[in-house]
Amino acid sequence: MPDGSAMIIGGSKKGGWINNATVNNPTIEYFPPKSIHNSNGMPIGLAFLQDTLNSNLFPIAFVLPDGNIFMAANNDAMLYNWKDHMERRLPLIPNGVRVTYPMAGTAVLLPLSPANDYQPEILICGGSTIDDTRPGYEISSQEPASAQCSRMILTDAGIAAWETEEMLQARLMPDAVLLPTGDVLIVNGAGTGISGYGNVLNQTGASNADQPVLTPMLYKPSAPHGSRFSSAGMPSSEIPRMYHSVATLVPDGRIMIAGSNPNLDRSEVKRGLRSREAPKQLDFDHTTVLTIQLPSKVQENPDVKVVLMDFGYVTHAVHANSRLVYLKATLSADSVKLTITGPPNGNVYPPGPGWLFVVVDGVPSIAHHLMIGDGQDPEVDEKALKNVLENTSPDEYEESKSGGGEE
Repeated sequence: MPDGSAMIIGGSKKGGWINNATVNNPTIEYFPPKSIHNSNGMPIGLAFLQDTLNSNLFPIAFVLPDGNIFMAANNDAMLYNWKDHMERRLPLIPNGVRVTYPMAGTAVLLPLSPANDYQPEILICGGSTIDDTRPGYEISSQEPASAQCSRMILTDAGIAAWETEEMLQARLMPDAVLLPTGDVLIVNGAGTGISGYGNVLNQTGASNADQPVLTPMLYKPSAPHGSRFSSAGMPSSEIPRMYHSVATLVPDGRIMIAGSNPNLDRSEVKRGLRSREAPKQLDFDHTTVLTIQLPSKVQENPDVKVVLMDFGYVTHAVHANSRLVYLKATLSADSVKLTITGPPNGNVYPPGPGWLFVVVDGVPSIAHHLMIGDGQDPEVDEKALKNVLENTSPDEYEESKSGGGEE
């Protein structure tokens, strides 16, 4: 969150497969607890998480530069003003495509740039049109996934409609990884079925999905519509990466992929640029100077960009906190000093750890780890925290069934 706290969204009160009204937890809460909307730290109901049953586990969420939260679940989406507790519903994701577990698609907040005043744009890819009210014994592992990507500029003018395009292959359970170049790598997933295991017809082993998609593809957000996807030069894996698989960028610019099966492969990529001197901390809207060394092969007047990234953390195709923000940067005449300015505020980049890349003519440096903001903990509301501890127990679901009590 922009203040350094965490928002905990939805979920289920008890383990299971497809969510339902008996176990749904249609609330948000904050850590540390907040005294907001008369909650005194307790969970706050959200109509969106009731209306999006049954396919609403692992909702997609991103903080936007205006401080609001984008959320998507099932085939619905909204903008949430958490300070005023107001929901602004967006048009449905087109063509009945569901994008959250177990019809899992994946999403990124596309790179934010001062060049367009950090205009936010969301991209959601993959998923399924399987009816989320159908029981597992009527669903097959061979039902096709969706190839649809839906994209929307999250401004008053932009939210009128989604722009859609087709991936090179349909994918359920893909991973979308932001790259320092501003492109998006889409990898992993299955061509048919549904997330989970041991629930549906025609299982492959215990898997509810089949037809693994083995070749990644690159998505270029700045390319014209219809020419943004490419798998040219991409290696194909021999290992299916479906349910419980993950992918993430790591500081040297490679992608770590894991899950479904062990992976011993690795790649060697030449790096031509290294940061020689960089700060440990960068406060909002503050300026600092990096000392860099460009490779000798770089042409005169190179294209130099500085990107600040949160790699996020990933599960079930949801890349929470994944973020790329371009920083204002000026290269000295001798190409040794790079003056950069931190993000303007916690809405553009929430305070906390980050990774700094210098990208020269499309080639990223090894990342430098630093703290964004003042490095202090978020404010703790002691009264709200005390109230939460006094009014909750470790297992609310079991207590509600038994009528309460010490046991």
